[in-house]
Amino acid sequence: MVNPLLEQLLAVLWSLGSFIVAIIVLVTVHEFGHFWVARKVGVKVLRFSVGFGKPLLSWRDRTGCEYAIAGIPIGGYVKMLDEREEAVPESELPFSFNRQTVWRRSLIVVAGPVANFLLAMAIFWVLFSGGQEGVAPVIGRVEPGSMAEQAGLQVGQEIVSVDGLATPVTSAVFDALLGRLGDTGELALGVRYPDDDRTYELLIDLRRWLSDAEAPDPLAGLGLHFYLPPFVLLGELLPGSPAEFAGLRKGDIIERLNGKPVADINAWLAEVRGHPEQALLMGVRREGAMLDITVIPARVTDKKGGSIGQIGAEVGSPGLERYIRRLDYSPVQALWRSIEETGRQARLMVVSLKRLLIGDLSPKNLSGPLGIAKVAGDSAGRGMVEFFHMLAILSISLGVMNLLPIPVLDGGHLLLNLIEAIKGSPLSENAQVIGNQIGLAMIASLMLFAVYNDVLKL
Repeated sequence: MVNPLLEQLLAVLWSLGSFIVAIIVLVTVHEFGHFWVARKVGVKVLRFSVGFGKPLLSWRDRTGCEYAIAGIPIGGYVKMLDEREEAVPESELPFSFNRQTVWRRSLIVVAGPVANFLLAMAIFWVLFSGGQEGVAPVIGRVEPGSMAEQAGLQVGQEIVSVDGLATPVTSAVFDALLGRLGDTGELALGVRYPDDDRTYELLIDLRRWLSDAEAPDPLAGLGLHFYLPPFVLLGELLPGSPAEFAGLRKGDIIERLNGKPVADINAWLAEVRGHPEQALLMGVRREGAMLDITVIPARVTDKKGGSIGQIGAEVGSPGLERYIRRLDYSPVQALWRSIEETGRQARLMVVSLKRLLIGDLSPKNLSGPLGIAKVAGDSAGRGMVEFFHMLAILSISLGVMNLLPIPVLDGGHLLLNLIEAIKGSPLSENAQVIGNQIGLAMIASLMLFAVYNDVLKL
């Protein structure tokens, strides 16, 4: 068995490596947007650097632009010819950034976030072109007294839409509900019964829904659980594991736990994980016969440093195949879906930021580099599809955040350009310096708070 400390160290290194790869890709694409448009509108680019610090590798093209890969991989930048930073020969003044029109400078500034949105679209296009597979959102359990029960939701119904948005799979329901976190108003759920094509609309009244929750679960917040078969199928068993020692076998179906029927695989996993080194009586069906087998889960350390129980066996949900949905798209359909998804994610981020500012969402939901690294590592651990999906979401986040009208960000530069276009002249250098200082203070404060949240969560 792997040493728990070594396992945690490997998990940290995996998360850090995944985070660095994600940041390098996202920042490089962002800066390439600035670089490409600057060259197109006639601005001379002096350096394109991936990373900060002393270059480890550099070369120049025929225009004299230096391309560098630096030793600190978190970030990157594009340096353009600019009289505000250094003296510019008179012959090159037409190619200086500060000598360009407001509109050309604005095009260069906005190109970075646009490049991030285009990257997200490209990733989603590839993912959608390969088709989507998921589980139908059939209700398996409704919590007594919950918002879902009060609205009339029942076991066996399928949720076909949320606020008019089609939800063919469970992940679509979850994503649609995320957009209503902290909201007040009516949530419209379209549902239908099995073998019935008619759709019924049920309304749930939201009042600052889950606004105080840290890492809110929208399904649990409604009191909903999707259907999973009420038994667990065992797959491969680890040699010497508690499952093998107890006499369990591959193909066994666990139908009861401590004398009670298994609700579903999630409930069973929660019981096993919650009882390390405690005897659990499993009701097992094997070749038509029922057996009672006692298993004592081993105590292991999870990624958060806590103790959980594990029996050392792969588990699944037999019978779930009939609820699997396969969605296939043509290249054109996949492209349209990628545009829709990018727009939806961008709107979700803007709305979430607004709700954080006005207090409709808990500020504890803000994540910094540690939280992003953990998400990157977890996504990479679940496969390349999950990693690239996460990369698309982060790319949209980077694009949205950079468009905020805060000095030092791209959005702040756009705001200054707008002011210049309206008044006919730029703000004074002193005003711009003060604005940049305020912007840096805001970004630094936000980053420190986000890191503080990350540390508390870890």
